[in-house]
Amino acid sequence: MLFKRFFKGGAVVPHEKNTENCETIQMGVPAKAIIPLLQHIGAPCEPCVAKGDYVKVGQVIGDSDKFVSAPIHSSVSGTVAEVAPMLYPGGVFVNSVVINTDGNQEICESVKPPNMSNSKEFLKAIRQSGLVGLGGAGFPAHVKLAVPPDKKIDTLVINAAECEPYITSDYREIIENSWNVISGINTVMELMGIENVLIGIEDNKPDAIKEMTQVAATSDKINVVKLKSRYPQGAEKMLIYATTGRKVPPGKLPLDVGVIVMNVNSVSFIAEYAKTGMPLIKKRVTIDGACVNKPCNVDVLIGTSLKEVFDFCGGFKEEPQKVLMGGPMMGIAQFSLDTSVVKHTNALLAFEKNEANLPSQSTCIRCARCVRACPMNLMPLNLNKSALKENIEDLKKYHVSDCIECGSCSYVCPAKIHLVQSIRLGKAIVGQAAGKGGK
Repeated sequence: MLFKRFFKGGAVVPHEKNTENCETIQMGVPAKAIIPLLQHIGAPCEPCVAKGDYVKVGQVIGDSDKFVSAPIHSSVSGTVAEVAPMLYPGGVFVNSVVINTDGNQEICESVKPPNMSNSKEFLKAIRQSGLVGLGGAGFPAHVKLAVPPDKKIDTLVINAAECEPYITSDYREIIENSWNVISGINTVMELMGIENVLIGIEDNKPDAIKEMTQVAATSDKINVVKLKSRYPQGAEKMLIYATTGRKVPPGKLPLDVGVIVMNVNSVSFIAEYAKTGMPLIKKRVTIDGACVNKPCNVDVLIGTSLKEVFDFCGGFKEEPQKVLMGGPMMGIAQFSLDTSVVKHTNALLAFEKNEANLPSQSTCIRCARCVRACPMNLMPLNLNKSALKENIEDLKKYHVSDCIECGSCSYVCPAKIHLVQSIRLGKAIVGQAAGKGGK
């Protein structure tokens, strides 16, 4: 086991890992699956099926010819009821395939173990699997693994930090499927020609550290790094520094410092996909929050409505004031429980009034706590001011695009200013100006 390094900034947040000892439960087939054709960063997919078509489990129902995209597969068997815009977890309408399920879960003939004897076949198979980053970002895995010829990757960093409160889906993957994790790591190492692997786990997860240290002992190229429990330890740039000591410069990618970062669930999925050929059609989701009757970890078929998931967990003790997809620091509040679980859903949290109410803002006292907390060395107070004034030049001057929206600044602000909301607004303003030909 390697020693831990400390990154600058961040915040000490409560862990609230209430479901860490809850073994994953398999949820059944929903009566209806609503599968959005955008479940990744990048271009949305075009439908490959139409109303009235019969589809099977693992069948491609959406794809795109754009590089930054990933195919989407049916998680159920049944008949396509419609292909139409539906409410997406992000609050917008996205073209979606609605399937009335038959409960048979008939597997598509195309589902078979892939050929992966070299890097080219490996990347092709990863794209065909529909894998995207399962830590919450949703970046297409085949794009991340497509290393340009002028880049040399020597280290694979496995993100098992899981630093957000409540979420335990990565932790359960380690406890329940550690050998799958190692198998997936070995596959990536071998086919990508990567020499070293570092598995980063926060020190508040001793059982996970013990388990991964034991299984990693089979290889002298795989090491576990015990990380300080400090949010946002799982963010890529923080994780890379904490595990390797390397700093990713502003505007650069992990590839530029010889590193690829993958989520622990992503590499475990690769091992399973290599054996079965079943594409990404389900996701382990942590269900928690004061309103939930039975907090637990659930394996959910993609396209299942949030309402059905919460009902499976015993429903609500009381009507929730707020439902988040994701953690309390970076999760997205949901407008409706009719939205669906997607590939990068790692948690569903239902909070009661006292937990969910936003505190009232007061005047900035220029204490600079937000500056000290920012792991990206930005000045959130200046970004907030620039965004509210819609000052595009100042937003660029203060590097609004480098913000990772971790929420550390808002968390430590004594005035309770909604800094992340303003910064997101600032990013949108800059993006709109760029789209109109602005500087």
